[in-house]
Amino acid sequence: MIASLYTLAWMTRPLMQEVEAAVEHGLASSGLTVRQRAVMEILSHQGPLPVPALAEALHIQRQYVQVMVNETLAAGLVEKRPNPRHARSALITLTEAGRILIDTVTAQEHALLTEIAGDLPSQDVEIALKVMQELHARFHSYNQGPSS
Repeated sequence: MIASLYTLAWMTRPLMQEVEAAVEHGLASSGLTVRQRAVMEILSHQGPLPVPALAEALHIQRQYVQVMVNETLAAGLVEKRPNPRHARSALITLTEAGRILIDTVTAQEHALLTEIAGDLPSQDVEIALKVMQELHARFHSYNQGPSS
């Protein structure tokens, strides 16, 4: 089991690279970058968020997310709104054009996933998802160190 678990953990990088390449290919006609798409997807699912919350959702540094948000703002796909909870940390929200574009892009990606899924048994996919979620949680807990 350990050898399979090791291989599973290390397969995440090449899988993510293949998924990212497919996403880039799908975005070619949209004018979106993978970075802009990531910001927009989170906002589409979670609603308006400040940059620190976006960074947490994306599991990357706030400074890098700020660059991503700035690109998406410049493209007119998101906008800043006042944050009633924090005067200096604006909420980032999708514009109407941004919502339409991310809905179109995700619909195309779902069609691709349907095609790629082919004859994969749904139960296997559910098991794989549960295993990946549990591995993520356990590695995250390990990396946080012992609670004090």
